[in-house]
Amino acid sequence: MLAYIMVGTNNVKRAAKFYDAALAPLGFARSGGDNNYIGYAPKNAPKKSEFYVTKPYNKKKATFGNGTMISLVAKSRRAVDAFHAAALANGGTNEGKPGPRPAGGSNYVAYARDPDGNKICAYLAKAK
Repeated sequence: MLAYIMVGTNNVKRAAKFYDAALAPLGFARSGGDNNYIGYAPKNAPKKSEFYVTKPYNKKKATFGNGTMISLVAKSRRAVDAFHAAALANGGTNEGKPGPRPAGGSNYVAYARDPDGNKICAYLAKAK
């Protein structure tokens, strides 16, 4: 149902550092971009960009939406853990350490905010 996801940034270079590191454990790699945007695609399908980070078209300051979150599928607990560690090591902030959700539940997730405040989640359904 979704065609792609896009979040705003005020600093493409800073966002690229964050997302290059945080999305790698989830199987995404940078697939293109310039001084105004960067795109990410599955490593095994680099021409199928699905996630973009961009300066706003209207030239106004990029802001995040309160209550808005992007959740990306992870293939393992290790990938969720690596996403979270990479996010924090590259300018992100913790919004929820890796672990089961709900508490004692079967899903395994981690939450981080990028340097612009966008909330990103790595999600593993029915983790064992």
